[in-house]
Amino acid sequence: MPWIKAAEGPADGPTQRIAVAGRHAPLSRAAVVEAAERVLRGERQQALLSITFLGRDRMRALNTRWTGRPRPTDVLAFPLAGPRGALAGDVYICPWVAAREARARRIPLAQELTRLVVHGVLHVLGFEHPDTGARETSAMWRRQERYVRALR
Repeated sequence: MPWIKAAEGPADGPTQRIAVAGRHAPLSRAAVVEAAERVLRGERQQALLSITFLGRDRMRALNTRWTGRPRPTDVLAFPLAGPRGALAGDVYICPWVAAREARARRIPLAQELTRLVVHGVLHVLGFEHPDTGARETSAMWRRQERYVRALR
């Protein structure tokens, strides 16, 4: 997967890199990288990230394998240990589910995709939320929405 150089770290520090793959229209590749970078800068973190946009069937398969839920979901994030202990992570986003959610919320698809990029990066950084209805009132959700508002 091609790595996109997002920002240089200090001369003796790690380089932050973000790879983007898959169909993410109407969100541009630059907007995906900008959203991920905004979160990393805001949280004062460096990470190697892979952000992949998947179709409904591939997301259903991933969600079934990793959560046991046999349906597609909007976003899955996996924190990983990178080279020399650097923070790394894979974020998977399903535009098909995002489009359904955007229609239900009556918001542009690009805004929902931005929300999912931010959400996934926050998960890679270790932030969590409840799986219940309290999800949208959690501290993580409030933090996420601050980033989404700043990216509009």
